Amino acid sequence: MKLAKPSLDKDLSKIVTMEEATRSISQHLFAPGLAILFLAVAGGFASILIGAQPNAVYIVVAATLGGYMALNIGANDVANNVGPAVGSRALTMTGALIIAAVFESAGALLAGGDVVSTISKGIIDPSLVPDSQTFIWAMMAALLSSALWVNLATYIGAPVSTTHSVVGGVMGSGIAAVGFGAVNWFTMSKIAASWVISPLLGGIIAALFLAFIKSNIIYRDDKIAAARRWVPMLLAIMATAFSCYLMMKGLKKIWKPDYATVAMIGAGIFVASYALLKPVIRKQSEGMENRNQSLRELFHLPLIFSAALLSFAHGANDVANAVGPLAAVLHAVESGDIAAKVSIPIWVMIIGAIGISLGLFLYGPKLIRMVGEQITKMNPMRAYCVALSAAITVIMASALGLPVSSTHIAVGAVFGVGFFREYYTKKSKRRRQYVRQHERHPESKHEGVVSDREEIGRRKLVRRSHFTTIIAAWVITVPAAALLSASIFFVITFVL
Repeated sequence: MKLAKPSLDKDLSKIVTMEEATRSISQHLFAPGLAILFLAVAGGFASILIGAQPNAVYIVVAATLGGYMALNIGANDVANNVGPAVGSRALTMTGALIIAAVFESAGALLAGGDVVSTISKGIIDPSLVPDSQTFIWAMMAALLSSALWVNLATYIGAPVSTTHSVVGGVMGSGIAAVGFGAVNWFTMSKIAASWVISPLLGGIIAALFLAFIKSNIIYRDDKIAAARRWVPMLLAIMATAFSCYLMMKGLKKIWKPDYATVAMIGAGIFVASYALLKPVIRKQSEGMENRNQSLRELFHLPLIFSAALLSFAHGANDVANAVGPLAAVLHAVESGDIAAKVSIPIWVMIIGAIGISLGLFLYGPKLIRMVGEQITKMNPMRAYCVALSAAITVIMASALGLPVSSTHIAVGAVFGVGFFREYYTKKSKRRRQYVRQHERHPESKHEGVVSDREEIGRRKLVRRSHFTTIIAAWVITVPAAALLSASIFFVITFVL
């Protein structure tokens, strides 16, 4: 009888342990299960809409692959838009996911282009493809390979360019189908140049704005007075940059203004924003303590708006990475010919928009934390520099005709902020003078002020492991996607 109770306790303990293990397994299976269900629905949705027609199975398969690519775009690419805001605590993870999903979908459905290039970025001459059947296999191989590569990058925690993934996929299947002569190598050289141009421009612009904020606001004795002077101007610059960004990149379906019109409207927005924000910042800063934490509060709301606007513009532009090859397959099956550009049916855009949002909710938090927290520490001022750099760099590149990646820009800006902090910590005479001054007056120490020796002796402010992993992923994205795509194309043509 004495053994009965201990035996019962052991049995109950085993049952509880089994229940916990079952719950843990079911939680891990929830995300892939929901993703598979979405792909099945996407394929079924396509089959219902296209009806019974010859080769309809190709469209169903392409719709499933387009949904898979959309899931991966949501899991990987969207992190760049909201990561800095989450890392700076301006947005919670839940708030960021909701804002990104809503504005990504709105951008895709309301402002996404009516037409899309069938051969991404014009890297393959469609006239050289011998027939529509070969073209369909090439597009499917490109779509599957780019999705698999982005999926792998997300798994290892590397934010990569989905545009470059699609470019690599199209190039690989194009070479496999037609040969190396089909590739526009001049265009490919410009895309390769963007691997360097995008992160460098993003990093330099972000570092310059952070240098300005540190010199003119953070390391001033009267921080509040400095903030009242400069923050309205900084936020007006942000409002102007994002307005121009949306006019040039996010509203192409609704309105396509020329550069002169964009410049005139931008100048008007700057003047109006500055006049409106100056009394708002003065009122908001009343009663604030003279410390860095007070300054951070002034940037919270602008960061939320920036995350929303970046997501809207991203949805308008990059949904084509998921649905472009799908639209190309749809056109080739229905018309039997190969077109340089094709229209995008609304149901195709819906698959892309829902897939991006679902991928963001299921798998996005991992890359959001990577971009916003793990590369370098963020606060609202640094996140402001990253967001503003993303908008300004795209505007500059578009005006100059330079090919850039929004992913490389945003992550490059994060690197720029982190490396500038390292440089400023070690080299800035103003910072050392400021630190020594407050060390002599302990009662006046502000948040973030520590001894010069302690600060310089800290470990690197940019995690080198993340830096090397991400740079390596960027460099091999196009060739890896191309090699994978060519392999898939050969397997398809061999089997079928």
